[in-house]
Order: sequence, then structure tokens, then C-alpha cells
Amino acid sequence: MVERIEDLNLPNSVIARLIKESLPESASVSKEARAAIARAASVFAIFVTSSSTALAHKQNHKTITAKDILQTLGELDFESFVPSLTQDLEIYRKMVKDKKESKASKKDTSTTAENANASTTAATEDATE
Repeated sequence: MVERIEDLNLPNSVIARLIKESLPESASVSKEARAAIARAASVFAIFVTSSSTALAHKQNHKTITAKDILQTLGELDFESFVPSLTQDLEIYRKMVKDKKESKASKKDTSTTAENANASTTAATEDATE
């Protein structure tokens, strides 16, 4: 499955961006500290995933859901993360829903425009005959 343990690490560019966004501009982080943060974040993600998998399996589910992740965080004494993650999840779901609706509305608009063009073309052809 995984050839090297380093393959489980999160991308360095993502970690660097997160560190930069969360610290003041005057702060600097050494390369070793950045690597330690990346490794800790990866271990945390694997730990939560593994625990969520066990929870889902115990509930006879084959798929891990957001609910499983949030429940796992509570059980692992990370309940302080749950409110902000729940809020972010709702924002994400709303964004996806809005995107779908926008896409469907564009599709409906283009279909309506195509039908109107077809009607106009047919009327023009009838008039020329």
C-alpha cells in the first residue's frame, strides 16, 4: 500500500502555507520545526482516520462519514475541535450545494436558449417556404 513512511506526510507546501497563515509575519519557523509540524499533522490525520474506521466498522458501516470523524474527535478528547469543524462542514456543504444549483441553473438557461433558438430557426424556415 505505502512504499515509504514519508509517503504518508502531508505536502510541504500545504504545511508551509498553513504555518504562514497562522503566525504573524514577523515570526519565522525553522526547516526542522516545519518538518516536525508536517509529521505531527500527518500522524494526527492517520490516527483520527484509523479511529474513525474502527468506529464505522463497529457500527457496521463500510464508509467513514463526517459524523464518524466528529464523533471520533469527541471520543479522543478533541471535542474542542468539533464546533468549529461542524461550522466549517456546514459552510462547505452550502458551498457545494450552491455550486450544484448554479451549474443546474446555467444548464437550464442554456437549454432554454437553445430551445428558443430552435423555435426561431423553425419559424424562419416556415416563413421562407
